[in-house]
Amino acid sequence: MPVHYELGDDHVVWITIDRPEAMNSLDMDHFAQLRRAWERFDEEDDAWLAIVTGVGRAFCTGADLKTYIPEITKLQKEIVANKVDEVNGYRLDDGVKAVLRGAKIYKPIVAAVNGACVAGGMEMLGGCDIRVACPEAYFGVMEPKRGLFAGGGTTVRLPRQVPFPAAMEFLLCADKVPAEQALAFGLLNAVVPADQLRDKALEYAYRITANGPFAVRKTKESVLRGLSTNMSEAYKIESAIAGEVFSSEDAKEGPAAFAEKRAPRWTGR
Repeated sequence: MPVHYELGDDHVVWITIDRPEAMNSLDMDHFAQLRRAWERFDEEDDAWLAIVTGVGRAFCTGADLKTYIPEITKLQKEIVANKVDEVNGYRLDDGVKAVLRGAKIYKPIVAAVNGACVAGGMEMLGGCDIRVACPEAYFGVMEPKRGLFAGGGTTVRLPRQVPFPAAMEFLLCADKVPAEQALAFGLLNAVVPADQLRDKALEYAYRITANGPFAVRKTKESVLRGLSTNMSEAYKIESAIAGEVFSSEDAKEGPAAFAEKRAPRWTGR
């Protein structure tokens, strides 16, 4: 099954990993589909926010170890031999792009974690801004159990997103962490019953999309760029972005709507 991309009239995109027969693990084709979904979301003007989720008992369990290694090894040989960047639409960086490693997507992303979130799923979660989960979900950086390494961004992002002791427990113990414990660690925003998961994700989505989309994007941009540098440079970035926002069309519309006691008509510019 494919990775679904659905954009509604509410400016919310649902990106759904639909491979339940393999616990939503990703082979080369599904990594490429997911990478393209994120690129499409980033490029579409009407897409203001994305919710990513899975079908069945898993959110995402990372690479399909049965197929992905031989597939990517073959692809690498073909790319090197032909001196090209991609073959049949596949690229060597599909995997890291799919899990949002180093992504410069400044639109907000909500994760609706419906089940197992390990390996590449955990990596992708680190690129999401708001995270809600059902009680059946569990989380883990389990690569060390197999003598492997989580190279999709988790060792960089997780210590910046949760307290250091919690991050190191995740990274070094390589345990399955239940949703309530992940919530206590600060990894999640909320845990709700499975039948309320989509509604909770949409609640966060609508709280965000009620705001000026340009201001929201620029706020996230300031945060992500600021985290990658020192405080002095981060303040400069913040000031420059503030100037962009205050000179935007939405910055005129917001106060005007407030003064006229009506809902703002955002343009995203």
